Amino acid sequence: MENLLRELVPRVLGALVRRYGNFATAEDAVQEALIAAAAQWPDHGVPDNPAAWLIRVASRRMTDLLRNEQARRRREDTVAGWVLPEQQRSPAADQAHAETDDTLILLFLCCHPALSGEAQVALTLRAVGGLSTAEIARAFLVSEQTMTRRISRAKLRIRDSGLPFAMPSGPERADRLAAVLHALYLIFNEGYVSTAGPHLQRVELASEAIRLTRFLHRMIPDDGEVTGLLALMLLTDARRPARTGTDGRLIPMAEQDRSLWRTEAIAEGVALVTAALPRGVPGPYQLQAAIAAVHGEAPSAEQTDWPQILRLYELLLRHGDNPVMALNHAVAAAMVHGPQVALPLVEAVAGDPRMSRDHRVPAVRAHLLELAGEPEAACEQYREAARRTPNPPQQRYLNDKAARLRQ
Repeated sequence: MENLLRELVPRVLGALVRRYGNFATAEDAVQEALIAAAAQWPDHGVPDNPAAWLIRVASRRMTDLLRNEQARRRREDTVAGWVLPEQQRSPAADQAHAETDDTLILLFLCCHPALSGEAQVALTLRAVGGLSTAEIARAFLVSEQTMTRRISRAKLRIRDSGLPFAMPSGPERADRLAAVLHALYLIFNEGYVSTAGPHLQRVELASEAIRLTRFLHRMIPDDGEVTGLLALMLLTDARRPARTGTDGRLIPMAEQDRSLWRTEAIAEGVALVTAALPRGVPGPYQLQAAIAAVHGEAPSAEQTDWPQILRLYELLLRHGDNPVMALNHAVAAAMVHGPQVALPLVEAVAGDPRMSRDHRVPAVRAHLLELAGEPEAACEQYREAARRTPNPPQQRYLNDKAARLRQ
């Protein structure tokens, strides 16, 4: 039942926001309807139309909340100012409107340009992903009270912006779609490699990002970057079963048991990116997906087509100044031309202020120094990388690499 309620959240919330226009109050009403469902459905059974049941209960609660707010503010025009013309729509008209359209609009609304990237991610997880505030707080490693305040501020900012509950059009839609994709990308990355906490991965976050991106792809199937992002997530997540040992120890890609990789996810990801690439000039997500596809199709680490990966990274770097992609390009250059060619590329990235405390710079430098036959220098860089990362599995892996070089 929990999964069903989570899937219904964006439909119900979208229906209320479309009818009443107040995002913050609608979200509160939906949460109370979910509590009512969790209390009643186990005893009385799931209704024939659970979405309609939730919309009906949430609408009643929404009316109460609006009346309370009206009384508190003592201004008759307050509620009227919140109400969109769509409030006059009948319930039948709401049912006729495609529920999936409401979910898509919610995704764009959560990525309002007035919000910070962190707020966009949190609100997307709450309103569209259906995660509780406590779950989101754990993902961000903050207290539930802190996350409650953060989400409340985001909802109020959307309300105060006066943004209508409608799909943006023209250049605004393109800008907002980029923000939506970036938010989903950040959610997936946090799930695939957590920035802190005891575990390397947060499977529930990565899975939620894939679910939401898959939904977005169904709604906008012809957008190459949406397709590319879904392909990238599937191809990357396919390696998850082989990334850690039974003791939680990190296993790098070159040492992974590729028989554990999920072949169905790789096949789907390869098919998606193969279909997207010929449509026009590939964007960053498509190129990253193409790189992941080359890795996914390689029978072994030794048989990886590194020249092709290097060419793809060179194309990717043309899309913007991304120091992480530049660091990955250096690794690919090392695999094709040797570590001595790649080390200056790493030093160029190390000079970027955005990477001044990032553990990946000394980690890559250590790997290249090890390949170049300089174990002592590599050992020190592995230790420096371990000091910089807050993730315990990564710390353990990097310290183990340093220890082996000292033997």
